[in-house]
Parts: sequence; C-alpha cells; structure tokens
Amino acid sequence: MAGTLYIVGTPIGNLGDFSPRAVETLTNVDFIAAEDTRVTIKLLNHFGIKKPMVSYYEHNRAERGPLIIDRLLAGESCALVSDAGMPIISDPGEDLTKLCHENNISICAVPGPCAFVTALAVSGMPSGRFTFEGFLTVSKQNRKKHLSELVDEKRTMIFYEAPHKLPGTLRDMAEYFGDRKIALVKELTKIHENVERTTLFAAAEKYSLESPKGEFVLIIEGKPEEEKTELTLEDATKIALRLTEEGLSKNEAAKEAAKQTGLKKSDIYKSIQNG
Repeated sequence: MAGTLYIVGTPIGNLGDFSPRAVETLTNVDFIAAEDTRVTIKLLNHFGIKKPMVSYYEHNRAERGPLIIDRLLAGESCALVSDAGMPIISDPGEDLTKLCHENNISICAVPGPCAFVTALAVSGMPSGRFTFEGFLTVSKQNRKKHLSELVDEKRTMIFYEAPHKLPGTLRDMAEYFGDRKIALVKELTKIHENVERTTLFAAAEKYSLESPKGEFVLIIEGKPEEEKTELTLEDATKIALRLTEEGLSKNEAAKEAAKQTGLKKSDIYKSIQNG
C-alpha cells in the first residue's frame, strides 16, 4: 500500500508559529523532502526531531520527484517542507503533488504560515478580492508581458520580491500601474517586521536612493473604478442632434444617444423633435 505525502507549513520567521501537529507529523514520517536541507535542519534541531532528509528544489525536481514517488509507492511516508511558509506556493512542490495525484498517492495538508496571506492581513489594503502573482521573472520581456496583463486588474495584487531586485521592480510597476497605493511588508513575524504604506511613485523614488533589506511582500491596489459622470437630457439631446447632422434619422440618433447615456430613447426623441 502506498504511503502518504504530507504538505507541512513551516514558520516564516517566528519558530513559535510551528504547530504541534506539524511537529508530530515531521516526527512520524519516514523522511522529509526539503527545499534546503541546511535551513530545515535548524528547524528540526530546535524541536528535537531526528529524521532523514532529501533535497527537493527547483533545479533537481525533475530528477528527485520520481525518486520520492518510488519511495511513497513502496509504502513510505514523506513530509514536504519549504524554507518558509506553505509548500507549493511559489516553490516546486506543485510538481510533486501532481505526480502524487497521477500515481494515486494520498496527500495530506498540515496548514501553516503563509507570507502573502499574513502580509495582506496586516497591510490595511482591500482584501475582499485579490490576486497572488508571486515573483516577477528576471526576463525583461516576460516581466513586461506579466505587468502589461495586469494593468486593468481591479483586484488587489500581491507580489513577492527579493531586496536586491526591489528598486527595479518598483520602477517597472510605477511605469505600468501609475501612482497607485502600495503596502511594502517585510520581515513578517520577526523582530523588525514592518508595514510601509505609500504610493508607487514615492516607493520607487525612495528605494532608488537607499538599499532595501529583508524579503518583501508588495501589495498594490487594483485599478480604481472610473467615475461615471451623470449625463442630463440636455447632454443626450446634443449627442442626438450631432448624430442627425452626421446623417442619422432622428429615430436612429435618439436610439444611439440612449445607448451612450442610459437615458430613455423616447425622452431624447421628444427633446430633439421639440428642439
């Protein structure tokens, strides 16, 4: 009988956020698949857990994935962990869970901290609807394509960014999104946790002059709703009269003016008849 893959959330900074269930899971599985074994060993040592590990990360996932699957099919159990937060989110664990589904291997989630959800919670930005966009690629062409696709996005947008890439990212975002509100959240759950609410233009200028420190979550407001101007019957009449001058019949002009203004066609037609 096949074993189980446990997806275990790990602390994003404060070790006190590691749940008792997560500790129990890591203690009881046969082995742990870790994004970086050097990071995970510190977590294991803190909680007195001794367990064999295999590395599983972006550049070895194609090779290690099938090996982990073979062990699971042989009946072993495995805990998948990332360096920080929930696995799968912006890391290669997605491929491993897909392989598990293809091989009818059971998957069990042990929920834990997640940086982008935590950042949104403390940011003060609209949280009713949002889109998580992860890290922008370093490829200029793909980066511009990604940002251009989000120009008209009305939901709150959330990105991850490393400190050395932050200045360039803020410049690109300001170019595509304009001067929207942004919350820059860093060092979540750590001593120097900070939420900076400002605008894209101000943030781009600030971090062009100083070197940022810490891992950032960027939360940007979606495209503001365009204010609709209430049009009067007089406005609609002017539109209709202009259309008649361009060759439309009064009936057609009233119909088109009604479509543009949302006013009643009959009222517009009566107005141009009297005008």
